[in-house]
Parts: sequence; C-alpha cells; structure tokens
Amino acid sequence: MISTPPTFRFGEDWLTTSIALSIANGTTKGVISSEQRNKIKECAKKVTSIVNKGEAVYGINTGFGPLCTTKISKEETQILQTNILKSHSVGVGKPIATKIAKLMLILKAQSLTKGFSGIAETTIDRILWLINNDIIPVVPSQGSVGASGDLAPLSHLFLPLIGLGKVEFNEETMQTSELFQSKNIKPIELGPKEGLALINGTQFIAAHAVKVVGKLQSCLSQADIIGAMMIEGLQGSIKPFYKELHELRPFKGNIHVASRVKSLLHGSEIMEDHIDCERVQDPYSLRCIPQVHGASRNAWLHLKELVETELNSVTDNPIIIDEKLTISGGNFHGQPLAMALDYACLAASEIGNISDRRIYLALEGNSPGVPKLLMEDTGINSGYMILQYTTAALASENKGLCFPSSADSIPTSLGQEDHVSMGSIGGRKALQVIENVEKILAIELLTAAQAFEFRKPMKSGILLDEIHKELRTKVSFADKDRVFSDDIEKGIQMIQNKTIINVINKTCERENISLETVYSNEFEVY
Repeated sequence: MISTPPTFRFGEDWLTTSIALSIANGTTKGVISSEQRNKIKECAKKVTSIVNKGEAVYGINTGFGPLCTTKISKEETQILQTNILKSHSVGVGKPIATKIAKLMLILKAQSLTKGFSGIAETTIDRILWLINNDIIPVVPSQGSVGASGDLAPLSHLFLPLIGLGKVEFNEETMQTSELFQSKNIKPIELGPKEGLALINGTQFIAAHAVKVVGKLQSCLSQADIIGAMMIEGLQGSIKPFYKELHELRPFKGNIHVASRVKSLLHGSEIMEDHIDCERVQDPYSLRCIPQVHGASRNAWLHLKELVETELNSVTDNPIIIDEKLTISGGNFHGQPLAMALDYACLAASEIGNISDRRIYLALEGNSPGVPKLLMEDTGINSGYMILQYTTAALASENKGLCFPSSADSIPTSLGQEDHVSMGSIGGRKALQVIENVEKILAIELLTAAQAFEFRKPMKSGILLDEIHKELRTKVSFADKDRVFSDDIEKGIQMIQNKTIINVINKTCERENISLETVYSNEFEVY
C-alpha cells in the first residue's frame, strides 16, 4: 500500500527548515487551500485596480531602482514585467546545487501565497508545477548583493516561467523551450507587478541558510559523538561534563553538549579504568568541548530561529495592503540573515578548529598506552602524521573564509540602493566552511577510532562501541602505512550520510535507551 505524503499549506502553515527540506526531498507535498487562493486572487485584483486608476506605484507602473520616477503606460505594464526578468538575469559562476534552487522555489511559493504580492494564481500554479515535477531552473551562484532582493539569481530562477533560461530535469540540463515543447507547455504571460514580485526577495540567501541550518546541525551532533570517542581513546576525564559545573554557567548549548557527551560515555570500562589517575586536568580541546561546541550550538539555534522567521515572511516590494495602501519598504534587505550567517560560518569553523586540535593531541603520544602517531612501528611508517596536515590546511582555509561578508557594502543602482547586505556571499561561504568541517570531522573519526583500538580489550559504553564497530566495517585498523585518502573518503561519506547519528538512533531503539538522554528538543535531529 502506497502512503500519501503529508501536506503543507503554502501561505498558511508555519514553514520550518526541516519542513522546507522535506518538501524539497519529496516527502511532504506543498498545496494551496481554496481560502488562500481567494486571498491571492483578491490581491491580484487590487493591482489591476491600481493600474486602471493610473496612480504611480513603484514597480507596477514605474521603472525600477533609479528609474522609479519614470512612468510606464497602462499598455506597457506587462512588457515591463517580462523585461525585468530578462534584464536582471546577469548571474555568473557555477550553478548552485539543484536542491538549493528547489528550496528557492519552495520559499518563494511560501512568501507569494501570503496574499500581499499581487501575483496571479496561474503564476503560483506554474511554480508549484516546477516543484512537483522536479523541473528545477539553473541558477548561477554569483551576482547577488543581497539587498534589493536576490535579484540576479531570482531572475534566473523564474526565466523558465516565460519560456527562457535553462532547467534541470531527470538529471539532464536543457533549454526551457526544449522541455516545454516536449511536454506541450506554453510560457505564461506575466501581469502587472508579477516580475518584480518574483525577483524581489531573499530566497537565495534563505535557501542557503536552510541548508546551513541542516548541515551545521549534523556537524554539531557528530562532533559531540566523535569528541566523546576521542576522550575515550585518550582517556580524558569525564568530570568537565558534570551538570554541577554547567549549572553555574547555564548556556543552553553548553548544558546540552555536556549532558550529551556524558551520556555517550556512560557505562564505559575505559572511563572506569583511570578514574583515580594522577592527571589533574586535560588540554582544552578535550576539557572545553562543552564550552566550544556549546557556543557553536548557540549560534546554530540563533540562526535557526531567524531563518524560520524569514521563511514565513513577505519579503518582496512593494507590499499590497489594499487599493489605497501600498508600501514601498525594505523587507527585501538581507541583513537579518546576512549577519547570522556570518556568525554561523564562524561557529562552524570553530568546530573544525577544535577538532584539528584533538587530532594533533592524539598524535603526540602523551596518553599512556597510545603510541606516537597512533602506530607502534614508526620510522618506516609515518602513521597518522600527515592526516593532520590535511585538517590543518582545511582549518586554515576556513579561517580565511570567516571574514564577515555583511561587514562590506558597495552601493548599487546608481546610489538608490546605497547599503546592501552581501548575505548571498555569506550563505555560500558558510556552506563551503561546513563542507570543510565535514572533512575534518571525518579525519577525527578515523583518528579517534585508531586511538580507541589501543584501549582493547576494555570496552566503551554501548553507544560508542556500536559506532566503532560500524566504522570498522568500512575502515580497518591501520598497523602500517597505506593510502589513507581512501580511508578519509569513506569517513567523509559516513559524516555526510549521518551514519554515526543513525547508529546512535538505532542502538537507542534496540536497547530501549531514551533518546532524550542523547538529544534535547531544542537541538533536534533532522
């Protein structure tokens, strides 16, 4: 029996990052209710009334940007909207990921269906047709300054509505005209204000931010797990994770990470073996995991809250309240997300930075029982020495990418748009940093597992033990040098596929362990 996917009502229901990703993945279906369709049609009528009355309203019967004082005749208002898509399609660079372009369509549908943009019902239906049939426009990655909307990328996103541009369908890139011909589909004709409503907005920034929220959350969850494995491999102390310490400095992220790591170490023979050892305290990269990972958790939560406000906002311009009140404002300005994305970019980089420090720590050979470079027969073998070179390179690259894009502003539109957010650049950079962090975490996973081996025959707690077993089905213990890039690639796949998170979840279910001991509601897993 085929189950019907759950539905999400565009313009009415509260869109979260996880629901947006679910619609993009095809596991939730976006629909428009009859009540919301009536709102959309009523707003379109208001635009028609404004055109008929002839009063100057920005973007409806005037030019754009510095041409806002140029009046457009009633007969030319439709040509104006088609021309804006053409003239603003100036993006350059490699196309963005198809999934991000699809997210842009989904987020734009949510904004337009609120009923304040003057969009036609037929235009909305064509956007939903693209989403539901996985016909995704090709959008260049560069060209937006993140202020008067993500103008260039959104123009490319909606060129296919008028039969222009390129789309990806069935993993093949083709001209829109070619696809339309094969499906006997005609381009739509845009009415007054529609072109401007389509390209004014923050959906390029917001779509990247949705991906950042999802991928950063995954990295944070896995960093806690891998950090716990490293604590075991190096026989670090469990005391820095006691709740009594963190209740004295109760940041949400710190409390969550400390509780989580402590639960992962529960039942460990390795921890019990050195409970009375002479070492007074561990290096910061082990001891301060709650404070460092926790700070990045707080940044993630802040971004998530802001993104979900943005996903449920109307971000085009002007806004149609009624026939008498249209507001030309600044809801398209990307600053709210631009600053938060820069913060999240730094938060991600720091996860990679401290991970690299733990890897270096593991190689030093200062932990009893663990050999230098994580291999007993060194000299002829270099062991894990050069893996840390890679993490050092990635961590350094990330530091260079952390300069805040939102700190810059270059005036555009002949000075009419004299402050811009550059949030589009911040979003792309944040994803680049996170992808580097995934690689660093993969190498730490391999390193922690190698250190872990030298603690045998002692066992870890059941959760970490199961992760170690899973890794060993893909990457064997290294007792001599080999081509480690093969191991790293398998580790990266495990991180990107959330393998160790899935192992935790399955083990908790099998052993009847409450997931609440491993996760908290505020930091839920996607």
